[in-house]
Amino acid sequence: MSDIDLRIELRQTPAGIVGYEPLPEHRIKLHTGAPVAGACQFHHFLYTRGDLDIVPAGVSDVWHEEAASTSLMLRVSTALLRRTADEMGLPAECATLAQRHQFRDAHIEHIAWALDAERRAGFANGTLYADSLGTALAVHLLSGQRRPEPVPARGLTRPQLRRVTEHIEAHLDGDLSLSSLADVAGLSASHLKTLFKRSTGLPVHEYVVHRRVDRARGLLLRSDLPASQVALESGFSHQSHMARCMRRVLGVTPGEVRRAG
Repeated sequence: MSDIDLRIELRQTPAGIVGYEPLPEHRIKLHTGAPVAGACQFHHFLYTRGDLDIVPAGVSDVWHEEAASTSLMLRVSTALLRRTADEMGLPAECATLAQRHQFRDAHIEHIAWALDAERRAGFANGTLYADSLGTALAVHLLSGQRRPEPVPARGLTRPQLRRVTEHIEAHLDGDLSLSSLADVAGLSASHLKTLFKRSTGLPVHEYVVHRRVDRARGLLLRSDLPASQVALESGFSHQSHMARCMRRVLGVTPGEVRRAG
């Protein structure tokens, strides 16, 4: 995951004053712990699991909480929003967020939990997966600004699909990114995500996982490499990551694949 475009962190604060200094990036806070009562200058509140706050770039905030609090903090760069707004055909002035408190949004919450699972797994799925989540988050945050021009109801052209899949195969053991694949296709990242799925039936990051599993299966059957080396050769971050993906895609473990050969 890019340290510039999107970061996620676990935030735990003791009872008392909670303050946010102004930062050059947007912050989205998801309350994940037990209910916490509090108050600000204007009203009293009760945070419950799933409540969201948005603190835009350059904005500070402060309030009081009566108990310790746990939340996930998404830190979204202004560059990501500007780039996404441009890809959506929105004017530059739309690449902003309004300050909001204690609201619900199932889509944002889903992305936050997915990113947190990736954080706890040591970002095992690599840059491509985090890029995809970041792009999805940015598109969702900006979707209310103005209805974007519709993406044509088609997939990638045959040359585009060939270039992208050949690039994936050539760099399968590396850390692929959505932006690099979009450059290969000559598209924006958001359009590549949509058109690639229409062409293959799979999201880009899931297609890459399937290709890595297929390569790992071949290496396990045709070589004497240890499973740890097979994982690295196939682009997985470690052996257990390969095993999880192989079980999900094929329904078997690496050991079972090797014994079957």
